[in-house]
This record gives sequence, structure tokens and C-alpha cells, in this order.
Amino acid sequence: MKKVIAMGLAGAMTATLLAGCGGAASTASTASSADTASTGTDASAATSEAAGDLNYSKLTVGTDGTDVTASLKVLTNRTDLIEDGTFDKYISEFNAIYPNITIKYEGMTDYANDMTTRLTSNDWGDICMIPTTIPLTELGDYFEPLCNVSDIENDYNFATNRSFDGTVYGIPSTGNVQGVVYNKAVFEAAGIDKLPTTPDEFLDDLQKIKDNTDAIPLYTNYAAGWTMSAWDAYIGGGATADADWMNITMPQTADPFAPGVPTGDAQSGPYAVYYTLYEAVKRGLTEDDPTTTDWEGCKPMMNNGQIGVMVLGSWAIVQMQDAGDHASDIGYMPFPITVNGKQYASAGADYCFGVNKNTTDDNKLAAELYIKWFSESSNFSYDQGGVPVLKSQAYPDTLAAFDGIDLVEDTAAPTELADLADNVKQEAELALNADQTHVQRVVEAAINGDETLDDIVADWNDSWGKAVEKCAPKA
Repeated sequence: MKKVIAMGLAGAMTATLLAGCGGAASTASTASSADTASTGTDASAATSEAAGDLNYSKLTVGTDGTDVTASLKVLTNRTDLIEDGTFDKYISEFNAIYPNITIKYEGMTDYANDMTTRLTSNDWGDICMIPTTIPLTELGDYFEPLCNVSDIENDYNFATNRSFDGTVYGIPSTGNVQGVVYNKAVFEAAGIDKLPTTPDEFLDDLQKIKDNTDAIPLYTNYAAGWTMSAWDAYIGGGATADADWMNITMPQTADPFAPGVPTGDAQSGPYAVYYTLYEAVKRGLTEDDPTTTDWEGCKPMMNNGQIGVMVLGSWAIVQMQDAGDHASDIGYMPFPITVNGKQYASAGADYCFGVNKNTTDDNKLAAELYIKWFSESSNFSYDQGGVPVLKSQAYPDTLAAFDGIDLVEDTAAPTELADLADNVKQEAELALNADQTHVQRVVEAAINGDETLDDIVADWNDSWGKAVEKCAPKA
């Protein structure tokens, strides 16, 4: 696996936020996944001053702040890691170094929406996973500036993910590669001896699973909602081989969902991603009733061979492995799209840690020490099958199938275009990587037969094109 990661104009970014076409001062609207956003690294003259006296990059865990006493509340989307004691283990390890820093986690199931609401209060806690609903231009309204991008970009993967104008407001907890979780034993029983590299090959393999096994070929996780928005994470560099696509080119393209845009091949690009889902549902290669899917229940089903594949980020690998006695059957493969004879995969930060700008100075120091220890020393990335935060650390074995695959980290938009992608999404009312309803529409249309995929993408392109006309800079 090549650690690319093609960089275009400025740094790494996958915009998932929503803001108005009016510009940087607009307020937050709704927007997940995971998925991932950042901004330019061209720091303004005031960046160093904005970062404040406490500089995250200069902290040394175990040396600095050993006399600080603090009590921290951490808000997280990982309710499962609270329930199974994983976070307690990390806290215990951290407390061996800092016994006077007390840490308590609070989990939320509908994290992005609930956390966005919580942020309107200054006393929500001390650390949170920054929701992607907050426009990059507004990060400083809620979160403490941690350091300059230039302070950590040589050492950290995805350093710019939650930054604006050269200032870092969020530190990645881990990184994700966008691929497909699959059951190796199911593939073998179905007679699949080579991983698919195009949507049509993938659909043919799903048909083999249906014909030759009792497993559900593709489990949509429709009912969970947020899992459906995960499909949007595949329309960037993995589908286009273009690091500039998501944040620079697509927000200035009138018909980004049309077949063959931007690659010239309908088996790649955003259209191909949604085509894969639509056709799988239409051909009966998914669960019988998507409204009855169960997120927690699907994990043991995948583990024991009742499901063939699920389209989820690499964060899901370990959860599927831990859900039963067949961890070795769980594999992870690139999404089946090839661009000009080569496969690529999108990669980016998972949720990033942010520190409440309104908490006390002692709590800010304690929070940054915990974040630094967690990101660099907790082993969280390996425990969760993700890309490590430190560039010096090797990728986990769970990503072995990505050997030879270029990982594409979305380019940051330059500062003057930092909110363009967000503005276009809001104006088009198409919340990519955030709201799941447009992806659920694909599933519903394939079941009901009342819309073709071409009908849907024509509608999307109409809204998107009008938004581009209104929001994008004129030549």
C-alpha cells in the first residue's frame, strides 16, 4: 500500500460541513462519517498568536503538567467502547502517568446532531470529537487553538483535518481507509477467488454469494441511517484518483453525479458508487427488508458468515472481528472501482479531538496532555484497525489487501475557497457525508422501482448545478 496521498493546492481536506453561500461568517447547519474535513495550511500572520501560550506540539507527556489536577469530561461517538471498558483501560494507562487527572466519558448514539446542539452551551465538557457539522471557518468559535499546522504536519497524518487558516483545532484520533468489509469464508464458499476491481465484477460476485451460499450478499444497514451516509465517503479520491475532486473541483462542477464524470468511465467516479448500491438492491442482492436491519446484530452475522460484505470504513474491521469466534474470516478490501487501470482508496482522519475554548486553563493543559498521549501512545489506531496518527508508525495488518493501492487524501481547498464545498452542499440541500436521506433514496428507489438511478442523479445534478452557479467563483 502506497502512502500517498496525493496532495493538490494546499493540504488535506474532505469538506462535510454546511454553510451559506454568504461566506465564512455563516452559522453551522447540519451535516458524519466519518468521514472527514480539513482546510488550508497557508497560515496568516496572526496564526502563531492565535495558537496561544499553550502549544500542543511542544508538550511532552510524562514531563509537562505532572503537577496539574483536573477533572475532564470527554464526549464521544464510541458508545461501544464505553460499554465494553475499552476507554477505562486507556484512562487507567494514562493515570499511571497523570494520577491527578480524572477522566470520564459520555457517549452519544446520534453523535453529530446531539453534539452540535451541545456546543451551543459553553459548559458541554472539556474534550469532544469535533462534529463535522461545524464549518471549518467557525472552529475557533468553539475550540481552543492547539498549534500551527506547520508544527505537526511532518509528524502527523491528517494534520490539517480540523484546521483553518494554518491553525489546528482538532487532533485525529485515528485514520480511516475507505473500503469494504467482507467474509473470506463466504467468498471461498461462493467460488470467488479474486477480489473484484469494478462495480460490475463486484455485483457478479454478490450474485455468486446469493447462488452458492445462504449468506446475505450485501448488508445495507439501511435502518441505522448513519451507516448509509458512509457511501458518500467513496466518491472522492478512491472513485476519481483525484485528490482535488471533493473540495475544489466538485464544488465547481455542475454535473458531478453524471455517468463518467470526472473520469470518462461510468464504472468509476461518483456515479459508479451509487450505481453499485442501486443495482445490488434492485437485483435482490441485499437483505429482504432493509427497514429491519440491525447495526449491533449485523456484527456477529458478519463474523459467523451470515453476511458477505458491508460497505464501511476501516474502523469497522475490529468490531466485526470481535463479534464472534471467526475473526480470521474478516477481511477488508478496496472499494471495487478502477481508474485508468489502477485502484485507489480514499483515506482521512476519523473524528478529531477538540478542546473546549471555555474550559479552565488547567483543564486545557490536562486535555491536551490526554489527547497527545491518546493519539501517539495509546495504541488506539491499531486496536481499531485504523491508520496511525504518527507517520512514523506502520499500517496495521488489517489493511494488507491495500498493498499496492494508492491512498488518496483529499486536498485542502485554499483559504479563499475553504467554505465553498459546504456552501454548495447547503444550497443544493445535498449533505454529502452527513445526512443519509439521499443515499436511502437510492435504496428505496431500487426496491420500489419508482425512480431509476439516472432519475435520481439528474435531480441531484439539477440542484447541485444551480448551487454551483450561485456559490462558485466566476471565471
